[in-house]
Amino acid sequence: MKTMLRIALALTLSVTAGATARAQDEDPFLVNVVESTGGFMHLRYGVPALVFGVVRDGEIVVRGFGERRDGSGEAPNGDTLLRIGSITKTFTGATLAGLVADGTVSFTDKLQDSLDWGIEFPSRDGRAIRLIDLATHTSGLPREASAPPGPADDPFSNVTREAMIADLEGDPLGFTPGTGATYSNFGFNLLALALEERSGTPYRELLQERVLGPIGLTSTTYELPDDLDNVMQGHDFFGQPMADAPTSGLIEGTGGLFSTPNDILRWAAWHLDQASDVEAELRLLDQAAYIPRDTLDVVYGFDESGHMDALGLGWIVMHRTADRPTILQKAGGRQGNFSYVAFAPGAGVAAFVTINSFNLDAAGAMAETVNDLIGQLAQP
Repeated sequence: MKTMLRIALALTLSVTAGATARAQDEDPFLVNVVESTGGFMHLRYGVPALVFGVVRDGEIVVRGFGERRDGSGEAPNGDTLLRIGSITKTFTGATLAGLVADGTVSFTDKLQDSLDWGIEFPSRDGRAIRLIDLATHTSGLPREASAPPGPADDPFSNVTREAMIADLEGDPLGFTPGTGATYSNFGFNLLALALEERSGTPYRELLQERVLGPIGLTSTTYELPDDLDNVMQGHDFFGQPMADAPTSGLIEGTGGLFSTPNDILRWAAWHLDQASDVEAELRLLDQAAYIPRDTLDVVYGFDESGHMDALGLGWIVMHRTADRPTILQKAGGRQGNFSYVAFAPGAGVAAFVTINSFNLDAAGAMAETVNDLIGQLAQP
């Protein structure tokens, strides 16, 4: 992989067809890194479109390659809207952190006391599910509620309160809460609903009020625009275009957000700016590693984008190695888009990449490329 990165950095700009012209005030070195590495990934993966961007010492450079919609002839860019899938979870975790910071909730509050659904939420060995368990995938809940898939143009519509309750009443726990970790969309959906109830504010408004607004993320939303021209068109595993599906059903906490590369990189830049007073308490809580891997009896579903050493609030934490600094990262896949964001809090470097095709080999490879590149850019 390092050899391939060196090849990528040596590619000429002719390889990166579709990349936008360099703005006058952009760092030429960072532009070369982004254009060469992004162009290399686009050619290597053979996907219809790819967007790649890097933050280094506060500067953001983004480039797009290919066609953002089939037949458009237009490359995606930093302002192209796309579904970020499970990267949504990092925003849900940050919303929890904000409510903990102001005392509205505590990490150890029980789900039973936070969501009044008139049922007995599952527990085991005297341990109830807590909010921190939901935010770190350690609740014992399965990956999904067992709702049937919805129609192709509204696939999430069957994720309902009734479907969740049916599962919860059937005691679905795979282990005692807090003793293991398995990836759970179900848990993050419940977390968003619990935060909504505890705050007395609809979750979409709560996220805007506590995270998106203060940090200045103006393009991160649950709404698709009427004009889809600048929306990244996703493709399924067979290369066929997928519907631009709305965020319906109760998936707001786990995978419902749309965003742009520029907004995600601003999100990463805010995390890197350790000296900033903007939501400083929130940033401290949101970057912590809460659950070390070696404290858990069972771990499953966290190593696809790099070895997980600890779990944060939606973030996957990878400890420092000889080749790279400590990294917080998250991958997401939804409606034909795979995305990956990673940042190194101690090195001032972050990166984001997205492809508009369900390509598992490409998803793993682009995460490896990003992590290796962060290691190289973090070197003194």
